[in-house]
Amino acid sequence: MLENISKYKIILASNSPRRKELLAGLGLEFEVRTLQGIDESYPSSLRGEEIPMYISGQKAKAYKASMSGDELIITADTIVYVDGEVLGKPKDADDARRMFHLMSGRKHEVITGVSIVTSERTVQFATTTQVSFALLTDEEIDYYIERYKPYDKAGAYGIQEWIGYIGITGIEGSYFNVVGLPVQRLYTELKAL
Repeated sequence: MLENISKYKIILASNSPRRKELLAGLGLEFEVRTLQGIDESYPSSLRGEEIPMYISGQKAKAYKASMSGDELIITADTIVYVDGEVLGKPKDADDARRMFHLMSGRKHEVITGVSIVTSERTVQFATTTQVSFALLTDEEIDYYIERYKPYDKAGAYGIQEWIGYIGITGIEGSYFNVVGLPVQRLYTELKAL
């Protein structure tokens, strides 16, 4: 289906097991490559989808420096965005609780910025999904944090886990974006390369 990119060796530049699983779902052969120490800070003037696009772009620049001419590199960054605040990966259980209290009983945005890099070009895009949470009790929040230890997830939750089953009342947009990679949009962009 994606014969147009068959000349490339595809590299997923991510440690995320969820991104790896989602990209594999497209039927592509790829390898995972990670670099340590990439700066994921961003200018404070950025808002919304500008943030993960900027970070994804910074990751892409770091990988481009060492890529060979036959490689296609995919980088991504996901944020949870509530009232202009970025909810990244929680530092600890208290930080995760704070995030859940911000999201409980209301809507938030999950935004993923993606960069596709070859030696000839770079394509960037962002995908936004609106997610609504039910009003969560402290007992539910603590149960989830203690059992699932969501410290590697933006916004302190995985929609595909227990908290998603009991807490998500609706989504508008891509479910897979909330998991960590907007694969439908990625497929469309790869087809257009």
